[in-house]
Amino acid sequence: MILKVVNHKFHYEMENMCRVFFPYESIRVIHEGDEGEDSFLVVTSLYEADGEYTVSVRLSLEGVTEAAECTETNYGDCERQMAVLLYNILCKVTGYIPQWGILTGVRPSKLMNTLMNDMGDEDAIAYFNEKLLVSPDKTNLAFSVAKAEEKIMSLSDEKSFSLYVSIPFCPTRCNYCSFVSHSIAQAKKLLPEYVEKLCEEIRYTAQIVKSLDLRLESVYWGGGTPTTLSAEQLDKVCKEIEDNFDLSFCREYTIEAGRADTVTAEKLDVIRNYGVTRISINPQTFNDDVLVSIGRKHTVKDVIDIYETARSKGFDNINMDLIAGLTDDNYESFCHSVDKAIELNAENITLHTLALKRSSTIVTGGIDVQSGDVANKMLVYAQKRFYENGYIPYYMYRQSRSLGNLENVGWCKPGYECLYNIFMMEECHTVLAVGAGAVIKLKDPFSRNIERIFNYKYPYEYISRFDELLQRKAKIKEFYNGVLNDG
Repeated sequence: MILKVVNHKFHYEMENMCRVFFPYESIRVIHEGDEGEDSFLVVTSLYEADGEYTVSVRLSLEGVTEAAECTETNYGDCERQMAVLLYNILCKVTGYIPQWGILTGVRPSKLMNTLMNDMGDEDAIAYFNEKLLVSPDKTNLAFSVAKAEEKIMSLSDEKSFSLYVSIPFCPTRCNYCSFVSHSIAQAKKLLPEYVEKLCEEIRYTAQIVKSLDLRLESVYWGGGTPTTLSAEQLDKVCKEIEDNFDLSFCREYTIEAGRADTVTAEKLDVIRNYGVTRISINPQTFNDDVLVSIGRKHTVKDVIDIYETARSKGFDNINMDLIAGLTDDNYESFCHSVDKAIELNAENITLHTLALKRSSTIVTGGIDVQSGDVANKMLVYAQKRFYENGYIPYYMYRQSRSLGNLENVGWCKPGYECLYNIFMMEECHTVLAVGAGAVIKLKDPFSRNIERIFNYKYPYEYISRFDELLQRKAKIKEFYNGVLNDG
């Protein structure tokens, strides 16, 4: 596909809109010159004359041409109008109507929150429906999530922060994954030195926190799979956090024990002894054939066994992840997975939509996946069952290239909202992150401004350039000295 951009700066949004309808299509963006011989062409244009803007879209596909245009007096609304024109043409040509309308952003609930604050609840809902063309069901979902987030977001103030610990290692790589994670078979020799450097970074970060008198609200270990570490390594990192950070104000402590083939009773004892309040045990599916297809080396029985072990150890806040649209999964088997997670009585169930990541095996291997319509049917079933069983939606985000441009939603029993998920996704306070691939997000408490500091992505680079990484953290003090003095 060629996307031609004429006289405007909206190419990013127009490219994303095309990708909603054609997730596998390679898109080449041009701004001028020959359109070539490509049989699939989208031309988006903006012209101004006498204080009016003419917005136009033309699509040519296999001999069929569709075009539309409109005039607008407000330049600030031209991007939305262009997206609406392109959306309507693509709906007509494909016969597919995305549930999220022209909204392609990562954080729909954050946008809903902003609109609610700016224009009130009713007008925010109307804007989603009428201006963004979001379906009533998805609009209501975004509104419900925004309302659930309000109370938790209010817990933050100018001194609040969360700590993210990155463990970018997994036993194997699933076929849908493109995260910067290393299989243990390839990277086992890196683990001891990685843990040493991670502990050093934790100590260094804690010194900065103390100098700024910041308050730790939540701790979250992600990856990868944190329980890829041995029990001894888990103990070492947990102890480093306990010894260096003031945990007396910490409201929540989560460790992802995501894969059943990495979790043992001994590891659960270690993290329980350090006051971890929430863990994730993530089946992704309760279908053994699907587990094999996606590259998991454990069985459904393994998941249930370690879940029951965790319960016996006293863990009373457990999350389970499920994914709609996995390889070799169908509507019936997905519904079974939803029902099984509910039957196990998990406090949290996070429902993801499969995202077609460029470097994942699904994409590079050309593996067939479900359509956006089928994926949405799966989400509709799950939503119905979750509501019937007392779960509420409390946070939401979306990934690029997800099937049907659909969403990921955290569902929980009331009172079991994952605070970190909301703090992080709604960007309501600073997240200080440690480990390879981690991203520090410095949130100005007096504005919507966010600054980022990136750690090196790969474990070997994290280790070899560790001194440079620590030097970057000087920006944390610079940032807070600036915003707190100004504020």
